[in-house]
Amino acid sequence: MSDEPRDDGFDDLLDAIADGEGFYVECDEGHGSLPPRLACPQCGSQELSEEPLPDSGEITTYTVVTVPTPQFDEDSPYVTAIVDFGPVSITGQVQGVDPEDVETGQVVGIDVGETVTRDERVIVFEPR
Repeated sequence: MSDEPRDDGFDDLLDAIADGEGFYVECDEGHGSLPPRLACPQCGSQELSEEPLPDSGEITTYTVVTVPTPQFDEDSPYVTAIVDFGPVSITGQVQGVDPEDVETGQVVGIDVGETVTRDERVIVFEPR
């Protein structure tokens, strides 16, 4: 794990996902978003509640990164995907599968892993 300063809202989400207790924030109008939030980004409502994140989601789009930025240099090639979890979509790395085997519509679970290059925590998706 990195010695970087803690980003309380985001790191709290990563901690919850790692513990199998991932969550999203839902407003009283039913809009979902990822924490930290003080107001709904869609309607501005400040009536927010934490709701459990579904156990699995579906890859809606992805890209195989073969020319990374320096902070992911040793991770290449890797797959970055956007996964639909119903009320929220989450971006992360697909791990545990060859990049050539990743497909749109593939069902994945969510967890927390580390980058190879800097040992920084990242959201990871693994096929179910």
